[in-house]
Amino acid sequence: MSKLGSIGARLYRGEVGYDFIGKRKIWYGISILITITALVGLAVRGLNFGIEFSGGAVFTTSKTAVSASHAQHTAESAAPGHQAMVQKLGDGSLRIQISGLDTKQSLPVQEQVAKDLKIPVKDVNTQLVGPSWGEQIANKAWLGLGIFMVLVVIYLAIAFEWRMAVSALIALVHDLTITVGIYALVGFEVTPGTVIGLLTILGYSLYDTVVVFDSLKEASKDITKQSRFTYSEIANRSINGTLVRSINTTVVALLPVAGLLFVGGGFLGAGMLNDISLALFVGLAAGAYSSIFIATPLVADLKEREPAMKALAKRVKAKRASAAAKEADREDAPGQGPDAGEGAEDDAAVVGPRHQPASRNRGRGRPSGKRR
Repeated sequence: MSKLGSIGARLYRGEVGYDFIGKRKIWYGISILITITALVGLAVRGLNFGIEFSGGAVFTTSKTAVSASHAQHTAESAAPGHQAMVQKLGDGSLRIQISGLDTKQSLPVQEQVAKDLKIPVKDVNTQLVGPSWGEQIANKAWLGLGIFMVLVVIYLAIAFEWRMAVSALIALVHDLTITVGIYALVGFEVTPGTVIGLLTILGYSLYDTVVVFDSLKEASKDITKQSRFTYSEIANRSINGTLVRSINTTVVALLPVAGLLFVGGGFLGAGMLNDISLALFVGLAAGAYSSIFIATPLVADLKEREPAMKALAKRVKAKRASAAAKEADREDAPGQGPDAGEGAEDDAAVVGPRHQPASRNRGRGRPSGKRR
């Protein structure tokens, strides 16, 4: 931990760093490839909407020793043409979901499930969800997402500037696309918990981005009054200065979510946790990635197009070229090699009392001052 803290302090002071901005085309290419893969998965496989969005019936049984796969086969045979999703609950009961069933179609399924599981029909609880209710949920989810995006752009434009607002919006769309695409590829069910997870990861992604933007805003004050660094270089220093903090917060946030997804949903079989935990896990990782590799490099690209930033880049380049030329002349000049003048510099660097000549000290300390 102390070593990590030392690295973080050196990154913050600019003593070490990685050129994130200089390699931004690589990150753009990786992000485009991942986004295309997500979109292809979304177009080919589509999303597996739960009954909250598509409508259908939910059957909950009492405690039974029948396996989930056997109950799924029974439910699908009782409702031809429909796919059933069965989850084993913690108390030993079963939860069977079948999308697209109405009241008339649900009654035979309830009777068949009760008969096959050898339990009374009254012990199979049936709940119907109409498609209109699911459509209302979907519309409200899209409305909430749109309002969130608009408020984010307005806030960032006021607190920082419009270039940062645009970059943050692109990063958020990037995170959403990747998360939804992975949902399509994996085939997890999309439920209201998924929507909650998506809104949560958008807030987290925005938090990481704002941390970097705040550091960049502070570091770029009066940037045109100096000629040592370009805007891209200052942006790169801001990323490196907040890198350890971003990594720490991301890892700490991913650990409990990974526990929900892999241990709770996978090992323990609590499938109802998968819908929200997958969105959180993928979204948190994508948000940390986009804040470092997407949002800030985009801001640097947009800012470097300004006339003032172009003039600054020319001044920095000219100053560095002049310094390099002077260094080359100093090395090429006779007697001005790297070791020349070291003695003079060492003498000049020594500061202390001047020593008097030995003749002036003769006779001191004796009463008469005469030689013996």
